[in-house]
Amino acid sequence: MSKALLSAFETSFADALLSADQPIPSGIIAHNATVPARRFAVYRNNVVAGLVKVLESRFPVVEKIVGPEFFAAMAHRFVLEQPPRSPVLATYGNELADFISAFEPARELPYLADVAGLEAARTRSYHAADATPADATRFAALDARDAGHIRIELHPSIEIVRSPHPIVTIWAMNNGERELEPIENWRGEDALVSRPHLDVEVRALLPGGAAFLLALAKGLPLGEAAEAALADDPGFDLTVNIAGLIGAGLARNIVIPG
Repeated sequence: MSKALLSAFETSFADALLSADQPIPSGIIAHNATVPARRFAVYRNNVVAGLVKVLESRFPVVEKIVGPEFFAAMAHRFVLEQPPRSPVLATYGNELADFISAFEPARELPYLADVAGLEAARTRSYHAADATPADATRFAALDARDAGHIRIELHPSIEIVRSPHPIVTIWAMNNGERELEPIENWRGEDALVSRPHLDVEVRALLPGGAAFLLALAKGLPLGEAAEAALADDPGFDLTVNIAGLIGAGLARNIVIPG
């Protein structure tokens, strides 16, 4: 079979695999069945069900919030509309948060998409590269005159999810880390997801912390990153945030000018 014919067959196979309205690809036969379409339908159902299971395992808190039946129906729709584009299924579902934000049946849960974004970030953080944190003594040895110009390279596992909803609290209450109870102070929370060592950690960032880390991730020097954080939230505390960054082992390297 030529490459062109093989490509056409693969395309028709994939289209038929995710749409019951499509005829089975030409050339499909079943040696132990008289109706290959029936066998292909079984295979189709197994593939879709398997992908739904992948999403269930990656988004357990989202599933808990909406319930297994709702999640299965939503995941089924997602699979049909956005099938995998990579054989690496560990990353499948990165787009689920955007899908949920436009999914009409989930409209009454405006925080759900951001919770999905948090769970997707946890998987990406888990599979990120390892890195040895910078020695804290390097910060102590810095000349104060250079402090505003240094650049801090962050740990590759860092993921930041910003939300107008208390997503860290919601996530923790639904995965057993906190007791499930009414949230009296409903306010936005920015989540820091990281894996400095073996386990993925999730914590709520302090005021301005998300803007600070995002600025550092862009390669901005410390002084400009602090300005961006203060513009985002006047309550930003540079000393506390740097101490937290060092203490959590999330600074991979320090680049000193000159």
